Amino acid sequence: MEPFVKLTGIVAPLEALNVDTDQIIPKQFLKRIERTGYGDVLFYDWRYLDDGKTPNPAFEMNAPRYKGASILLTKNNFGCGSSREHAPWALHDYGFRCLIAPSFADIFYNNCFNNGMLPIVLSEAVIETLFGEVRARQGYALTVDLPSQTITKPDGGVIPFDIQSFLKERLLNGWDQIGLTLRFEKDIAAYEARRGIA
Repeated sequence: MEPFVKLTGIVAPLEALNVDTDQIIPKQFLKRIERTGYGDVLFYDWRYLDDGKTPNPAFEMNAPRYKGASILLTKNNFGCGSSREHAPWALHDYGFRCLIAPSFADIFYNNCFNNGMLPIVLSEAVIETLFGEVRARQGYALTVDLPSQTITKPDGGVIPFDIQSFLKERLLNGWDQIGLTLRFEKDIAAYEARRGIA
């Protein structure tokens, strides 16, 4: 998994409450087991018109100014609903590395760390300010610095954020759950040798 240390990226706004995983990646796209190839169907029902191909001009994220965005700004309870891991896969495959919201669904929040994305919780007041600034300035970008746990705005303003130390360490080192286990590869090999398993 690619480590997350520092990211400067365009911010895309998604002003919707309780965005569930079926909206993030609809069920008809869950037949594959690879982690890639889902970016094109992220927010499928919102991004496209009824033909499933034509971009919906009413969907704000489709605006050219948000092309290439790597930071998603959204609202409360993002990622609720079923625990499908395809949801963070789709967000990551689209290009998002950081998500900012007042709250996230618990399972989705942890799945983000398993897939190299940083979910940041900020107060609703700060989120509302960011929504206004994103829409007022084309190419609005934030710099997210995980070691210092800060977000730097275009005007130089700095927003601190909290994160559990263990989750921070995982992202900084690029450790998914398999990576966490492989840190103890020598101990595992020694145990297997003692048990005659190897």
